[in-house]
Amino acid sequence: MTQEQPPQTGPDGLPLGRFQGRQRFADGVHQALGSAARLGWSPLILADADFADWPLGERRVIEALQRWAGQGRRIRLLARDYRPLREQQPRFVQWRIQWSHLIEAHAWPAAGEGEIPSALWTPQWCLERVDPRRSVCVADAGSSRLAMLGERIEAAWQRSRPGFPASVLGL
Repeated sequence: MTQEQPPQTGPDGLPLGRFQGRQRFADGVHQALGSAARLGWSPLILADADFADWPLGERRVIEALQRWAGQGRRIRLLARDYRPLREQQPRFVQWRIQWSHLIEAHAWPAAGEGEIPSALWTPQWCLERVDPRRSVCVADAGSSRLAMLGERIEAAWQRSRPGFPASVLGL
């Protein structure tokens, strides 16, 4: 068995190209959110069927999001089902409550498999799991991939509705 080579990296240290593995995907998310905080990227878009295997509840992700959050920043979340995120990643849920004024979350429960890309998109760089089951990822800073992925996410967004509220009001 041959060992897979680590992904290439760009001048800012973010991965570029095709790579595989859950840990490499998690590392890409960590690096992207760190860069977003350091460079002030906005908006951020996180899209996935349910975010069940994203590292969003990890302390260092929340710390990067805390550094990122500020006036004029925006983040959009898109999922088919937020239940796994709520149940498995309470730190992220608390961060979402605290920064609800920066976050717009939509859900598309009727989405079929693959209709919601599994991706982290910024205007400067994107990371997409082209095969979420095997964690096959493509990271790129090129304008054509950014545009194509942005269009796919926007098409899914248009079919979705507000979801994952910061608070649930009841009587």
